Amino acid sequence: MSAPHLPKVAGIDPEVPVSTQTAAPLREIPAAPGAFIQDRLAGWVSDLTTLHELTERLAATATLDAALNELLHAGAALVGARRGLLVLERAGSTTPSTTLGLGLGPADLGHLETVERSATALGRILDGPPEAADARDGIATPDLLGDQDLDPRHREVATRLGYAASYALPLASEAAGRLGGAVWFYDEPGEPSEKQRHLVGLYARYATEHLARLTELERARADIATVADELLPSRLPRIPGVRLAARHRTGPQGGGDWYDALPLPDHALGLAVGSVGGSGPSAMAAMGRLRASLRAYAVMEGEDPVAVLSDLELLLRLTEPARTATALFAYCEPAARKVVLAGAGHTPPLILGDRRCEYVETTLSAPLGMLACWEAPSVEFSPAPGETVLLYTDGLLRRTGDAMDRAFARLHSAAASVPKADRHDPAAVTDHVLRAMLPDGLDRSDSTEDVVVLAAHFD
Repeated sequence: MSAPHLPKVAGIDPEVPVSTQTAAPLREIPAAPGAFIQDRLAGWVSDLTTLHELTERLAATATLDAALNELLHAGAALVGARRGLLVLERAGSTTPSTTLGLGLGPADLGHLETVERSATALGRILDGPPEAADARDGIATPDLLGDQDLDPRHREVATRLGYAASYALPLASEAAGRLGGAVWFYDEPGEPSEKQRHLVGLYARYATEHLARLTELERARADIATVADELLPSRLPRIPGVRLAARHRTGPQGGGDWYDALPLPDHALGLAVGSVGGSGPSAMAAMGRLRASLRAYAVMEGEDPVAVLSDLELLLRLTEPARTATALFAYCEPAARKVVLAGAGHTPPLILGDRRCEYVETTLSAPLGMLACWEAPSVEFSPAPGETVLLYTDGLLRRTGDAMDRAFARLHSAAASVPKADRHDPAAVTDHVLRAMLPDGLDRSDSTEDVVVLAAHFD
């Protein structure tokens, strides 16, 4: 017979032997970790929190200038310095170097530039091989004035500016390479601790990656702006009886807003503004094709703006059926002060003078490319001597952030508020309108809208 099995209770296997040894009763509570360990843990948490906050602030910067300023301030806070200097220069790049100071005025930067580059820690970092130990870990000079081998000119500048120590650090990473370097100045002899060096090194490597991205982005934006400028008139024509001024800003991705002014037979003048749907290189290329086509049609039949836009509609529908565009073309006879215009889905012009400030009533019509056959009546009006006709794209209205009806009212108010002394200067008129409409400036980098303003002042 087999031995009887004991019943299982609450998941306990009765066949497992029970130890006959019992643990001694707990007579005292284990001591908590020492204060030293607690302080170390608290310090690590504080350092990580600080580093996280600084990198978050850096990541929020959208322009290179803002990122460089943030880097200088954050680095100064990490190493315990008050002043600093940053130089951004990529090895082998044709882009000019960028120099930025913290707590240093233009005169101070000028004094620092008189010191031979090889005599400074920052210069050795910038000019030395990337694999050098100093180029990786930074160079601390805890007592500049006590250094017997210090360059005499460097000693003179340090005494004049009142700094006694420095810490230089490269801006480098494995992916981005070396972009430049930064140096922070101490008012008294001293140097950052090992922990400070470790934190600022981590921060600098992250900052380098961010700066590399912003550098490439700004280079792309500059290339886009250059292409956009090349697609627009290099200069405005001079026609007796009328003076012209234009302002244009291309969005960071490149857009399709454009303008044109071309002399026509019999001392006439053709004015045009328009916008191609979309953004990027494709929209810019379409804008260039559309503007070139309109110039050709304007030379052939510019006295009839409706025919010009009808031809443009047919061309767009046959060659780029998936694209839409708005356009406005005006045929001007300055000697007779006569303007005939037609618009295709475009914003109406604004006429400004001493006695009136009003929108020109144009016929409602669909944009180019949206109808099988486009045609709308033209509008004729006569600017009085001293009046200015303002043509613009809807990017000017959208940049305000207001609803369109409020943006139109804001534009009207901006034009009406032009001082009388400036109303005979088309450039002054456009600049005043832009300042009133866009207080943050025409070149605000966080806007994706193109802006075009074209002013024609009739003498």
